[in-house]
Amino acid sequence: MNKLSAFLVGLSLLCSSVAHSQDAWLIKANKIDPANYYGVTVANGMIGIVSSPEPFTVKNVVLAGAYDLYGRGRVSNFLNSFNLLNMYLEIDGKRIDAKNISNFKQELDMQHAAFTTTFDYGDAASIKYTYYSLRQLPFTVLMDITITAKKPINITAASIMEAPDALKDVQNYYNEIDRPHTTISLLTSTAKSPTGKLQLCASNSFIFNEEHGQEPRVIHEMWDNNMHLMKFSKALAAGQHYQYAVVGSSITSAQDADPLNQAERLTMFAKLEGRERLIEHHEKAWDELWKSDIKIEGDPQAQQDVHSMLYHLYSFSRAGTAYSPSPMGLSGLGYNGHVFWDADLWMYPALLVLHPEIAKSLVEYRYQRLGVAKQNAFEHGYKGAMFPWESADSGVEETPVWALSGPFEHHITACVALAAWNYYCVTQDKQWLVEKGWPILSATADFWASRVERNGPGHYDIKDVVAADEWAENIDNDAFTNAAAKANLQNAIAAAKILGVKADADWQLVAQNIPILKFPDGVTKEFATYKGEGIKQADVNLLAYPLKTITEPSQIRKDLEYYESRVPNEGTPAMTQGIFTLLYARLGDGDKAYHFFKDAYEPNLNPPFRVIAETKGGTNPYFATGAGGITQSLLMGFGGLDITPTGIVQVKSKLPANWKSLTITGVGVEKKTYIIK
Repeated sequence: MNKLSAFLVGLSLLCSSVAHSQDAWLIKANKIDPANYYGVTVANGMIGIVSSPEPFTVKNVVLAGAYDLYGRGRVSNFLNSFNLLNMYLEIDGKRIDAKNISNFKQELDMQHAAFTTTFDYGDAASIKYTYYSLRQLPFTVLMDITITAKKPINITAASIMEAPDALKDVQNYYNEIDRPHTTISLLTSTAKSPTGKLQLCASNSFIFNEEHGQEPRVIHEMWDNNMHLMKFSKALAAGQHYQYAVVGSSITSAQDADPLNQAERLTMFAKLEGRERLIEHHEKAWDELWKSDIKIEGDPQAQQDVHSMLYHLYSFSRAGTAYSPSPMGLSGLGYNGHVFWDADLWMYPALLVLHPEIAKSLVEYRYQRLGVAKQNAFEHGYKGAMFPWESADSGVEETPVWALSGPFEHHITACVALAAWNYYCVTQDKQWLVEKGWPILSATADFWASRVERNGPGHYDIKDVVAADEWAENIDNDAFTNAAAKANLQNAIAAAKILGVKADADWQLVAQNIPILKFPDGVTKEFATYKGEGIKQADVNLLAYPLKTITEPSQIRKDLEYYESRVPNEGTPAMTQGIFTLLYARLGDGDKAYHFFKDAYEPNLNPPFRVIAETKGGTNPYFATGAGGITQSLLMGFGGLDITPTGIVQVKSKLPANWKSLTITGVGVEKKTYIIK
């Protein structure tokens, strides 16, 4: 065993022991090492809170859709929002910190998206706090705190509003609104994004259990321009359980024309809803989400891990928006928060099968940027619509100039089109196809008809691209790009037939003449000059799924056996083994599928919550793209679900020998259940 393998095995064992693998819904961290801690995210599709190993601290707060031009690359970047859940607690005048507490434990309840921390402070008190990114209120979060006094103590508790470093022109406000039945203390901050493009605002308030007039007196303190706080003090008797909460809202001018006042209004709304109702409605919303679930019988650790993957996909997306998740979702500023094919090809299919109403938001994101994609095609000398490799708020190309994928990774356009077509296939929504699907499908088909170079029958070449295997730059006739272009053209023709409109006759001609290259022995060739080099990620194997360009089982197996030996052990993303898993499960080789299922993510896990990094031994969680690929391996691989023009059907598949059954609930618009034994 080499050093890397030994390290990965040890890491996997560490993660397993810390994670209490037997529980399907709870990931517990009972031994926390701050030096080897990778936070887990609580999110509602709009606002993400990332955990910290420090008591009463969260690492950062990330808002969907909040971008500005700053930092590296001369492109739009995600912004951290105000940290509106940081606090401090003093007991008998002494501030609690990591050094003076014991029994520090944390756990994530995936069923109800709640993150809880517990610890003891000497012989004085036990403390428990739980925070939520409220599912029913897109811009609102809640922190619920309980202090159990072991002896008579005096506490001082503060809520701290802190501005991230990148924000400027910070202004802080404190207001008290008095009514006969309530007093609302509002701690509010507003700031401009680095170029002044956005206004970011946050506000929070205490929720007390005492009768009005009996609640503690709240005091406001201004420390500096970037930080202010409100606090209260209380004497507790021995054995007393004292409970209070902080509720807050964070919103920007990207989402609301009046974000400062709206942040305060949303906070007031949530405060007067009250803690119990907020938690009750949050839990009901998550119960609805989990009606669409993947249940594994016979492998408790895999069950917990799959719930974690689904939990993150659900947390990073939301129905009723026009947002699409970045590779790292709302877990931080990774990949600048940009949207890639990761959303359309990897995360989207699992969401589409389990929650079409959420998947609709991802396609809506692309539809609203179709006009900009048309301008991008024009600027490159093409017709139709050319979607950017990296997209942010406006839909212009956001790839940093040093990366060649921006000008050359053109398969993204076909990935967007495939997502649009599959939305129609699953929902059979013809009105949507007329209004939004057809404009995307026809414009992207026009792009490929203008993109090919017409060099005779069978030689409508697509030259000078970055392949799906991104180590292959500026090559000709990449297998995935060519096959995805063909699928785009054919799906546009199919959509035209459904709608009774005339498809461009040229689309069929182009689709028939785009080449898929082969080696002399029949293995599909990744690109024109490919000679067997190592590959970063799946390319040829994507022709079997999701493209269905290759359907003959012997050809699928031949391509699998060739390319699985071309993927190195390091530096490759988790999705590739997910595709190997899916295809082997469909070929009836459940045990080989299980090998790749485990290999797809276990070496990528980080402590203490088994969060997935992009690569084996990587430290940049959470990699939602990988979660999407692996979830597809369960739904479409082991589960055999298949998206067809007439809806979701089930094809033959094989489970691993150690799994007794796989049950998939809440599938498609009819919310069907599929059981595989």
